[in-house]
Parts: sequence; structure tokens; C-alpha cells
Amino acid sequence: MAQVSPEAMIELLQAMNKTQSVQIDEQTKTIKELRELVVELRGTIANLEETVREFKRKLFGSSSEILPSEDEEAEEDTARVILGKKEATVTSHKRKYQGRTSRKELYKNIPIEEVKIDVPEEKRFCPDCNAPMKHLGYKYVREEIRIIPAKVVRIHYYKETLYCPSCRQEDDSCIVSAEAPTALIKHSPASPSLIATILYEKYMMYSPFYRQQTDWNSREVPFSRATMARWCIRCSLEYLKPVYEHLHRYLLQAMYLHADEAPCQVLKEEGKKAASRSYMWIYLTGRTEERQIVLYEYQPGRKGEYPKEFLEGFSGYLHCDGYSGYNKVESVTLVCCLAHARRKFFEAIPAEKRKNLKLLDIDSEKEIEMTKDISVLLKEKKLPAEVCFAYCNKLFFLERQYKDMEPEKRKQEREKTERSVWKEFYRYLDTFDTRGGSKLETAVRYTRNHKESLMAYLEDGNCACSNNAAERRAKSYVQGRKNFLFHDTVDGAVSSAIIYSLVETAKANHLNIYQYLYTLLLYMPDYKDSPAGIEDLMPWSNFIKERCTGGTEQKNELPENRERIPV
Repeated sequence: MAQVSPEAMIELLQAMNKTQSVQIDEQTKTIKELRELVVELRGTIANLEETVREFKRKLFGSSSEILPSEDEEAEEDTARVILGKKEATVTSHKRKYQGRTSRKELYKNIPIEEVKIDVPEEKRFCPDCNAPMKHLGYKYVREEIRIIPAKVVRIHYYKETLYCPSCRQEDDSCIVSAEAPTALIKHSPASPSLIATILYEKYMMYSPFYRQQTDWNSREVPFSRATMARWCIRCSLEYLKPVYEHLHRYLLQAMYLHADEAPCQVLKEEGKKAASRSYMWIYLTGRTEERQIVLYEYQPGRKGEYPKEFLEGFSGYLHCDGYSGYNKVESVTLVCCLAHARRKFFEAIPAEKRKNLKLLDIDSEKEIEMTKDISVLLKEKKLPAEVCFAYCNKLFFLERQYKDMEPEKRKQEREKTERSVWKEFYRYLDTFDTRGGSKLETAVRYTRNHKESLMAYLEDGNCACSNNAAERRAKSYVQGRKNFLFHDTVDGAVSSAIIYSLVETAKANHLNIYQYLYTLLLYMPDYKDSPAGIEDLMPWSNFIKERCTGGTEQKNELPENRERIPV
């Protein structure tokens, strides 16, 4: 047998070691890939199970977030865990009793009419001696609310004409005629009260034109929905648009704004199919602003250019959701909505655990149940989505405590308590990995990507932690859209945006909405080209407050006897 030299043996051993090392590296790489595949498959399985559960909920469960009834809450309260001590304790939820509101306070804005019931003539004699009886006084019996139905009247205007008899004798003529009030729409029976009623019914009571047509026909007033639509578009574009534009200029002067958008549909729009989606954009001033303004704007799409153009000249804090289009708005600080982030974690919680949770805001009637110590949830091995939801609720709870504070004091309290909660929240988000496109992964990614804008409200005590104010205004539009379904033309969509703006702005300024619409239509035919006149028609002016606040009775101002605006 041939002898192997030491050098050859060393080379052989080195080659074997190298081959073994390569094999080990390949095995390590394979193990790593398999482990990653297992994690990915687990995430996919979890995502698919979540999807199946969601489909089951939609098919067999409740289709909306319904709050439990009072009886259900009473039973659930005994099982709720209120955290804040070293160990969990079970207690019932206590609500503050606000007491019953007195009838006098409840109906204080309704005008009072006294009805005095006299004793009939045949009973005004003494039953004992038959002597005539004298008046002693009136005794209060009770009160009731009386409704006077709308009265439809045809008004024929006649203007007086005067002549001078002396001039006539001298074969001269001097004739003077009275000045008739300006017609709202020439050669049309439309009046300020009629148009205000139609607008109020559609944009405040969400009654579309075809329903109003049925109602008018029952009163033997044959208004077609096409006629009502033409009247509303004409009046909004000619008379209400200048007021809208004046409000827009004031909006841009604010320091704190909210923005949101809601989809809509326009059937007849050039370059677009009837089934394509358009958008109604909503902008409003923050709750601490002196002038409360809500504006809607129709646009054919959802590009970031639309808010950029509408808000040109605005410089301040803009509350919005995480939509990237708002990044195009220049010279603003974006404040992302905490409620959006919380809702995504809420949706990631399994349906059976979600039913006892509530998405409450700082203005909700019911208070948020406070979770003071998140560590207890971690010890109980709650789902990550439940822990994240608890972090969000803790922030909302703190915000509710600071709601009535002065802005500077609110900012100080936020720095003391809420910033540390945010830091804990993000540290917790970094402790787990999410994959597979699950709802939890979507929520975590959203919260991580918008970290700076979610915490931006801490910079200023006037900022809000959520954009729910804008979402509530979007809901007002959506409620109407559920009934009228779509806009027929672009002019119809634009006029709807103008009218919704005035209705919601009137709400925000605590005005009688019908009376405000009526007053605008009463005066704008003569003042639409007068900036000073339009200024006096702003919802916060003394001229409007005198006419559009208080009770439900319409002020006795008619086209023929109205006052002049003190320009």
C-alpha cells in the first residue's frame, strides 16, 4: 500500500474541513430560511383565520358597532376589570347622576302665549243670590306645546302709483311709484321663505326632492323635483356663494383647522363615467377658535392638490387622518388623528372580545373606563391589539380630564402625563413583529409611520388629539347622501357643498338654521355685491344674532317690510 505524505494528508484534511464548513453554512442558511418560512406561514394562517372570522361576523353577526343596552351593561360591569392597583379588582362602573332637567329650563327658548279662559256669560251670576260676580283673577292650570302647521299663501304684489293733479292741469305729468322688493328669481314664484324651507328639508332634515314633491303635492302645491333643484342651484350659486367665499377668507385666517373627505357620485360630469367616484372635502375651524366655520368643497377626485389649493394662505395646525395627500399642503403642521389609529387596533381584536369595547371620545356622554396600569394587561397575556387599544384609550381618558382647561394649562398637563404614555406605547410596538398583512400589522405600520404627526398635538394646548370633529361633519353629508344617493350635475354638487357649509356653520354658531337661511335669502338679492353687507350676514354678527337665535318663531320680517342692513 502506497504511503501518503504528511503534506498530502494535511491538504486532504483541509479540503474535508472546507467541504464540511460549506455544508454547515448551507444547513445554517436552510434552517434560517425554514424558520422565516414558519414565521411567515404562521402570520399568513393568522391572517386567513382573521379574515374567516370577519366574514363570519358579516354573514352571521351584527353589521355595525352597536353599544350594549343598559341591562347588558349592568351585567357586564360586574365582570369588567378596572386596572390601577397591583392586582386586578372587580367593581361596578359608576355613572354621575346629572339630575332631571326642569321643564322651564328645557323649553326656555320657546315663546310663550297665554290663553285666558273666561267664565261663560250665563255662569257669571252667583248661584246662591243671583248677583253679578266680579273678576277675581286668573289661576294657572297647565302648559302644552302647540304646533302651527306651515301655511302656503300666494302673494300678489301691487305697487302704488301717484300723480300730481296740478302738473296734469298744466299739461305736464309727474308720476311716482312705490319700490317693490327685489324678486329672488325673476319670473318665478320662488320666495325666500319657500327656498329656505326646501333647503332646510333637504340639507338639515335629509329629505330629498322626490319626497318633498310628494309632501307639496299633498298640500295641492304642484312643485316638481326638477323645479326645486333648479331653484336651489340658482339661489346657492347666485346668493349663497358670496357668503361662502367670505367665510372661506375667514377660515384661512384661523390657526387650527380640521380636514376630512367623503366619497360622492356625480352622474353628469365631463370626462368621467357616471359610476366613478368623486369627493366632498370638509374643512372646519378648531373648537378653540373664536369664529366657528364649517366648509364643504366638491372636487372630482382625491388628489393632494385639492386641499393644497383650498388652504392656500393658511399657516397653522391641520388635523387630518393619515392620507398622504395632506402632505402637499404647505406651511402647516399636520396633526394625525389618534381615533384612526385606535380604530385600526379595534378592528384587529377578535370579534368575540371586541363586543364589550367602546370607541368613546372626549365629548361622548359615557366616560372612557380608565386603564391606569398597562403592565397588568401584559401579565394577563392579553393580545397585542388589546394592549394597543388600551394605550389609546388611556390617552383619550387623560384628554377628557383636560378638556375644560385653559390651553397653556392643558399643554403642561399633557407634557406631564401623555408624553410618557406615548413613549411606552412605541416601546411596546417595537417588542413584537407582525407579518402577513394582518389587521394588526396594518395598525402597527400606520402608528409607526405617523409617529411625529400623532404626537404633534402635544406641541400646542389648542390642538385636539383626534379628528372626530371633521368626521362628524362628514357624517352629516353621508346621512343626506344615503337618501338622495347621488348628484345629477356638477352644479348640483357644488351648490350642495355651499348649502351644507351654511347649515353646519349655523349649527356650530348655535343659530336657528331655517331662520339663518331665510335671512340670507331675504337680504342677499340686494347685498350680494356689497362686502360690508355680506360682513353683517356672517353668523357671528350682531345683525344675525338678533334675528337667528332664540326661539322657533320666525321673526316678522317679510320682503315688503324688512329693515335695511346698517352698512
